Amino acid sequence: MYKLFLPNEFVTSVFEITPEKLNQLGIRGLITDLDNTLIEWNRADATEEIAQWFKMMQEARIQVIIASNNKEARVKRFADPLNIPYIYRAKKPLGQAYLAALKQLQLNRNEVAMIGDQLLTDILGAKRLKLYTFLVRPVAESDGFVTRFNRFVERRVFNTLKRKGIQTWEEQQ
Repeated sequence: MYKLFLPNEFVTSVFEITPEKLNQLGIRGLITDLDNTLIEWNRADATEEIAQWFKMMQEARIQVIIASNNKEARVKRFADPLNIPYIYRAKKPLGQAYLAALKQLQLNRNEVAMIGDQLLTDILGAKRLKLYTFLVRPVAESDGFVTRFNRFVERRVFNTLKRKGIQTWEEQQ
């Protein structure tokens, strides 16, 4: 059961995910979460670093789409200036948003990876569809109400993984 919660890779930030790394994995498209994955949940606009990361992906012909459980206004404000397609109210971990993203990207599952900061939404949903997954360390120390509950459950999952001898990014510092 824990295999559905275990990402393929733990990374400190999206900046560790490079076109070279993705090409080695055969990844041509990315589905990425927004809040606490790319920017803090309470920051409205992209940082210059994130804008450059998207530009680097675009120049390498790696397609990116944002799939967020947040409202349209929140996701639109971030994505539109960057000209990045998005899916809002994604209802992750349910599969509908992932399937819609795959359809928009026009890529097969084995060519797409999911980047997210939550096991219970981002990773679980992507693993159910057999997508490659990157779990990033949350960019903010604080979370919204629902996410705080998810983090509580995540800590229990991480503790179980640790007892089973499975290393997470908490041990990779």
